[in-house]
Amino acid sequence: MPGLDRRDFMLATIGGAAASVVLAADHAAAQTAASNVSGGTVYTGDVADGKQVVSTLDVADLEPGRLHRLYFRGVEGPTGQPWLVSVAVLRGANPGKRVTLVSGVHGDEMSSIHAVQTIVNELDPAAMSGTVMAVFDVSCPAIENMARRWPNSGRGADLVDLNRVWPGDESAPGAPARHAGLLFNRLIRPNSDYVLDFHTGATGIDVTAFHLAKMDVPEVKAMAELFPIDQIFDNAGYPGLLTDALDKVGIPAFTPELGNARSLDLPMISLFVEGTINVLKLHGIIEGPMGRTGKDTNIFVATGLLPILATEGGIVEHLVKLAEKVTTGQKIAIQRNMFGEVVAEYTSPVDGEIGGLRSDATSEPGNAIIFILFNPPVPTGAEQYPE
Repeated sequence: MPGLDRRDFMLATIGGAAASVVLAADHAAAQTAASNVSGGTVYTGDVADGKQVVSTLDVADLEPGRLHRLYFRGVEGPTGQPWLVSVAVLRGANPGKRVTLVSGVHGDEMSSIHAVQTIVNELDPAAMSGTVMAVFDVSCPAIENMARRWPNSGRGADLVDLNRVWPGDESAPGAPARHAGLLFNRLIRPNSDYVLDFHTGATGIDVTAFHLAKMDVPEVKAMAELFPIDQIFDNAGYPGLLTDALDKVGIPAFTPELGNARSLDLPMISLFVEGTINVLKLHGIIEGPMGRTGKDTNIFVATGLLPILATEGGIVEHLVKLAEKVTTGQKIAIQRNMFGEVVAEYTSPVDGEIGGLRSDATSEPGNAIIFILFNPPVPTGAEQYPE
């Protein structure tokens, strides 16, 4: 039945019209509650590791000139215990803009979390104007498993990509989307003028230092170009991304991508720390001269992304490196079977730069083994990138 969610179908089958009414009422109640989040921090009364727990946050309630560490109460897990999301708020001594730094939307993206931690540790709220809010572990159960996706127990073995369900829904038929709805409505949206959503490449894919950013949004372009990195994928976005949901409610946001999953790339992290500090200077949150920017690294901006898919199964040998320029017809990879015979050769169909390489040595047919950033004559619109 096209367009009908499996849970909705089950509810309709079991409960008929009554179940539909209950589901609609739950949804309406949650949306009403979300629309009524108009300010005022709500403390649950719980304390974990000496940090207070909130279910709604208004950073204006926090004492200026201080660093505040707290937990945000997310959705409950199958045992009834809530997932607590770690949040740090640096409330400046003086009023100003509010910049939010998000990490941990995918559970295998360690460099993104480390980058945000480093930025927080370098700031002094007593010398700031405005507020920096850092969210470290959005997808707690995925992080527990060092996995990209949230292991949702509602439908058996169901793995949910949290960065495909924003802005979420507090009454959604699934815990991950409810969790996203809580964070979006009660933490991120009401406390942000600008948002940087830090990620890395997915497990099994090595990527360059780059951004996923809508460069036709002036505020986004101004921030994205302040990073001394390799590339920017100028992308229209696609439904479910946090940055896309924020864009739809008028909050400029983009996605810094910090290399590989499951490990810390300290040299690359330093580039994104430097760029973020530049962003905070741009918005007057901190003072000082700008560091290096995209002009210093001759940053490459592309409007298209082309995945090269394996046509065979076997061991992949890359003939190019990350950020390397390639030309049409250039051989970029070969593939061998278990006898060592070459079963496939891959060439670039475009002029561009290498944005991602499969890090697993083997591949089945249909897997993306290389991503090429390029500039098509006519931008192709929204394209998915495995952030």
